[in-house]
Amino acid sequence: MESSGYAGKLLIMDLTTGTSRTVPTSEYTDLFLGGRGIAQKLYWDEASPDSGALDPGNAVIFATGPLAGVPVIGGGRWFVCGKSPITLPERFSYCNLGGDWGIRLKSAGYDAVVVKGKAARPVYLRISEDAVEIVDASHLWGNGTISTRRTLEVDGGGNTSVVTIGQAGENLATMACLMASEDAAGGGGMGAVMGSKNLKAIAVRSDRRRTQAARPQELKELTREFRSILTLSPTATAGGIDLRITGPGTTKSPCWSCIGDCLRRSYQAQDGSRGKFMCQAGTFYQPAAEAVYGPGYEMPYFANKLCDDYGLDTMAVSLIMLWLMRCARAGILTDESGIPLSRLGTAEYIENLVKKIALRDGVGDVLAGGVEKAAEQLGPEAVTKLLPSLCKAGLPNGVDSRLYLNTALMVAMEPKPPLGHTHEITRVVLRWIDWRRGVSDSYVSPEVFRRVADRFWGGEEAADFCDPRVVPSMTRIVQDRQYSHDCLVICGFLWPVTDSRYTSDHLGDPSLESKLVSAITGRNVNEQGLHEIGERAVNLHRAILIREGHRGVQDDRLPDTWHSMPLKADMTNPELLVPGRDGEAASRQGKVVEKEEFAAMRRAYYRLRGWNEDNGLPTRQKMVDLGLGDVAEDLAKSCLLG
Repeated sequence: MESSGYAGKLLIMDLTTGTSRTVPTSEYTDLFLGGRGIAQKLYWDEASPDSGALDPGNAVIFATGPLAGVPVIGGGRWFVCGKSPITLPERFSYCNLGGDWGIRLKSAGYDAVVVKGKAARPVYLRISEDAVEIVDASHLWGNGTISTRRTLEVDGGGNTSVVTIGQAGENLATMACLMASEDAAGGGGMGAVMGSKNLKAIAVRSDRRRTQAARPQELKELTREFRSILTLSPTATAGGIDLRITGPGTTKSPCWSCIGDCLRRSYQAQDGSRGKFMCQAGTFYQPAAEAVYGPGYEMPYFANKLCDDYGLDTMAVSLIMLWLMRCARAGILTDESGIPLSRLGTAEYIENLVKKIALRDGVGDVLAGGVEKAAEQLGPEAVTKLLPSLCKAGLPNGVDSRLYLNTALMVAMEPKPPLGHTHEITRVVLRWIDWRRGVSDSYVSPEVFRRVADRFWGGEEAADFCDPRVVPSMTRIVQDRQYSHDCLVICGFLWPVTDSRYTSDHLGDPSLESKLVSAITGRNVNEQGLHEIGERAVNLHRAILIREGHRGVQDDRLPDTWHSMPLKADMTNPELLVPGRDGEAASRQGKVVEKEEFAAMRRAYYRLRGWNEDNGLPTRQKMVDLGLGDVAEDLAKSCLLG
């Protein structure tokens, strides 16, 4: 492995021809750094823009970042992207996963893997330091993710990590997810993309090696600083449900060599099985199950592992459940549909629902196309039962822009809910709410909140969450930072370190990430330089979407209901309070995102981005300034420049 933070090679595999080639990672690192940046450029170069998500011309890319293999700092995650079947219409999308698969890929000598084409029969890839093989997977087809991982881990003879799909991916359910060793999960419909290629899994055999830093002493000092200021909340709640499971049978379950103080935990059930069990995936069935069985983790754990094994995204399943419940109450659907709707909360209900979707059995065949398509097939009344704030990717929005106005453009610009972007903001707000409530050890006072806004979001004026004038600039700053994080592929639970219980001014350090890049790669990158890499990734992502049919201003929008339906409730912020002018608490009860206000913010944002203010298309000059002249030329040929 190279000592500069990279393995040195990118693997490009064509399953149609059964051939592979490698290119030097160094051809991409100057402009794109790693992770999302390199993955997006590989997608631009290797995928056919006219292909559908489930066509052989689509490509799915797995990429690590330069911080992968560095202990403690949360750099063990990896990025996956491709055109997604879950978005309407189909668009480029992405996810990132944890565990140790990315570390092993890098240790085996590859910073990224591109898979395109389609195998004639079910196959899996076997990657090691010595060879890359396409192996028959007919004996694995039809198996769940858990047994597939175990089989390939044993077959690898140790030191093997696996990313695989379940039956949902094989049967092209649009919400099929990826499952990897250590129960790492990734959504975005990438499981269906793998299934469309007859690709059951990728098994990587290698030792898990630490990445050698170019400046080891600097890295040691930065790691010490990171440890000393990192502040993580001991609990995280949503609607009264604690998202961090605790108590008998639970243990920490961090990604490889991470500091580990996050929501990631595992649970051992009464039958002896154990698996990662956390956050939304761990709690999506909890309220319904507790109404039937009472408090406890057994049934929520069972529901989580059932979705994992069949390879279904629990967020999409939870949305389907909510829609089915609303349809049942309205008499649109009954138990005669083939799903025991009256048994919500039971093992019978969740097992029946998950199997039908994954196997495309009966009504499950309709549901496997996504809740929006299912509602359209059932008729206008079923459409009215969809969640009012349904997002573009058929998933619930984790953050409501009627409450957090400064997230409106972030939500509008992405093909799926931008949780990393919005969590950077809401995390600090929830700590401010703790301070208002007098929670012990809380420290984010209005003064601290203004410091965070000044240092991380462009100025103290960004601390007023009711002022639309600050939204465009704040959006650009947060996006550039979050895209740079995706190039590094670092953990959103840990980064950015916006605030700290342990510093004298309770302020975090936004320069830590760039210092880490410099120490590990030997490349001198400052905070602004890292943001420029993020800006380049933002613009390349925009170019990809535009090339695939995104219409700029017409598609940069919010759910219509956010403009017309007044805000009534929020799970994590029930008082509906945000910081307002002069640090005073402001209620967003009954608020909407005004259409004219949103249009003005969007136009100002386009101007800050250097895009065409009228249509939101990227301009040649901006692309050239960012080193994306070749991308600009391709867009120009199709008259897609602003």
